[in-house]
Amino acid sequence: LISQIFFAITHKYNSILPHHTSTSIIFSKMFNAASRIGISKVASPAAAVIFLGVSNQYQYQYQYQHPHTTSTSTIVQADAPPFKIESVKAAIADLIENDAEKRGDGTSLTGTFVRLAWHCSGSYSAADGSGGSNGARMRFSPEAKWGANAGLDIARDALEPIKEKFPGISYADLYTLSGVVAVEQAGGPNIPFRLGRTDFDDGSTSPPDGRLPDADKGSKKMTIQHVRDVFYRMGFNDREIVALLGAHALGRCHTDASGYWGPWTFAENTMSNEYFRLLIEERWSPKISHNGKPWDGPDQYEDSTGKLMMLPSDIALIQDPEFKKIVEIYAKDEDVFFKDFAKAFAKLLELGCAFTTKPWYQFW
Repeated sequence: LISQIFFAITHKYNSILPHHTSTSIIFSKMFNAASRIGISKVASPAAAVIFLGVSNQYQYQYQYQHPHTTSTSTIVQADAPPFKIESVKAAIADLIENDAEKRGDGTSLTGTFVRLAWHCSGSYSAADGSGGSNGARMRFSPEAKWGANAGLDIARDALEPIKEKFPGISYADLYTLSGVVAVEQAGGPNIPFRLGRTDFDDGSTSPPDGRLPDADKGSKKMTIQHVRDVFYRMGFNDREIVALLGAHALGRCHTDASGYWGPWTFAENTMSNEYFRLLIEERWSPKISHNGKPWDGPDQYEDSTGKLMMLPSDIALIQDPEFKKIVEIYAKDEDVFFKDFAKAFAKLLELGCAFTTKPWYQFW
C-alpha cells in the first residue's frame, strides 16, 4: 500500500517500525493503546504505525483477538517469526500430495486431516464453554488416548515438520487449518478461517471422554438420538448436522483405528455430494463378510459391490424423516451442500475460541 511505503521512507515513522516489529508483545501493547486513540489529526506517529501494521501482508497470530482463557498453562509464542497463512496452507497441500504419491494406493492424509480438525473441535459443550479447538489438547493425555482419536497421532506427527518451519503458528491453528486445506484441495468449498487459537502445555483442562460421536448406539432410535445429542450439545441444528456428516465423502475407516473398514465413496480424495447420493440411491445391507471370510468387526453396512461402507450413524440420516429431507436436498444440489458445509465447518473449528466478531479495521 502507498501508506505502508510512506511509513518506510518517512523518517519519523521509519524510526518507529523496528521498535514495534521486534516482538509481538510490544506490538500488542502498543496496538491496544493506539486503538483507544484512533487515526486522526491528533493521533501520534506511533499510533498510525500500529494501525497500519495490521494490514500488512503477514497474518500474525495477534492480527485477530486471541481467545480468552483463564488457564495459566497458555503458551504465548510472542517471539516467533511472522508467517503468511498462504505459505502454511501451501505446505500442508504439498504434504498431502507428496504423502499420497508415496503411498501409491489411492489413500491420502486428506480424510485424516479433516478428522483431526473435527476431533480437536468436537469436544465442545455450549453449556459451559469447555472443550473445543483452543489449546490443542489432543497432544496430551487424556485426549490423545481417547478411543475416538485412535490413529490421529499419524496426522499430528505428519504436521510436525510444518510446525518446525512455521513456529509462529500455534498447534491449535495448525491442526484445524489442516482440515481446511484438505477440504479445499479435495475440490470442496473455501472455508472461512481465522488465526488466533492458543496452545496449552498439558491436558489438565480437557473435557471428559465421550463427547465425540459414536458410530453406533445399538439401535436405530438410540443412534439417531445420540447423533442429535452430540451435535446439539455443540450448538448445531439438524441441517448443520447433516452438512457436517457430508465430510464422510473424504477418507475411509481403518480396522486398526476404529474397527470399521472401507471408504464411503469411490473417490475418497474428492469432496462432493456423492456421499448423499449414495445414501439415497444405493441399497445398503449389513456387512457379513470381508475378503472371503466372515466379518468379525463392528456392525456396518455395505453397498451391492461390497467395496463401500456406511456406519450405523450414516444410515441414521436416511432413517430419520427430518434428516432424510436434508440428505435429499444435498444429493440433488452440490452447490447448496458446499455452501452449508463451509459455514458449518468454519463454525465447528471455532468452537471454544472467543474470537472477536468485529472486522479487523474496527477498534471501538
